[in-house]
Amino acid sequence: MTTPLTAKTLILDLLLAIEGEPLSARDAISGAALLGIRENNVRIALMRLSAEGLIEAVDRGVYRLSGAAHELAGEVATWRSIESRTRPWSGGWLVVHSGPLGRSDRSRTKARTRALDMLGFRALEPGLEVRPDNIETGIDAVRARLVKLGLEADAAVFVASQFDAARSARIATLWDGAALNAAYLTLRRDLLAWLQRAARLEPDVAAREALLMGRKAIRQVVFDPLLPAPMVDVDARHAFFDTVRAYDRAGQAIWRRVRGLPPLD
Repeated sequence: MTTPLTAKTLILDLLLAIEGEPLSARDAISGAALLGIRENNVRIALMRLSAEGLIEAVDRGVYRLSGAAHELAGEVATWRSIESRTRPWSGGWLVVHSGPLGRSDRSRTKARTRALDMLGFRALEPGLEVRPDNIETGIDAVRARLVKLGLEADAAVFVASQFDAARSARIATLWDGAALNAAYLTLRRDLLAWLQRAARLEPDVAAREALLMGRKAIRQVVFDPLLPAPMVDVDARHAFFDTVRAYDRAGQAIWRRVRGLPPLD
């Protein structure tokens, strides 16, 4: 499910999309107006994001992501090259044992869950999450990335194989490969159709649609479990990811025109 679009999520989406450039309150308000979000809501969101340490002022009424937000934002921004994190699968499984970590601290639990979700882990049983061992360069890189995303540093992260028959059967049901394949095809078709008609749209309409459709497509990429074949159709996934990158370039160009900025090189 896509995160609901609010003034707060819109500001963060725009800051992420412009890749390190500052965002003025005026531009945030203009973008929000295209989506039916009121100016007052944008100003309140800017104050709250600043108070939470997620954005910081670089000039009067001009903001950028704060240092505290950059790590996660940087991880999300790498969606454009996410496929480079995959490698051939030999049948082993990455495992995280989170049982001893506790659940009383809601913020830590939320960060842990987000980290595991972003790397495609699924719960085999309470406190034991698994995924195919086909990402990153090895277990140390997987562990480091999980910690960077929010997993506690003392979590046990390791590689396993030869699960018993019952657990092996259960592992096979943790991901819905058919649903992923259908999403690749459906979303790619929708994005290609939009790219075909985008030039005929009014700039404001194109900018609004680019953001709304792009949020859904990019989230699909960011949280894609990057399963190996034969668990999913990796060719369909690659074609979908390629289309999302093309869509993102077109959407950014439209938003820059609407904001009166020069095109990207």
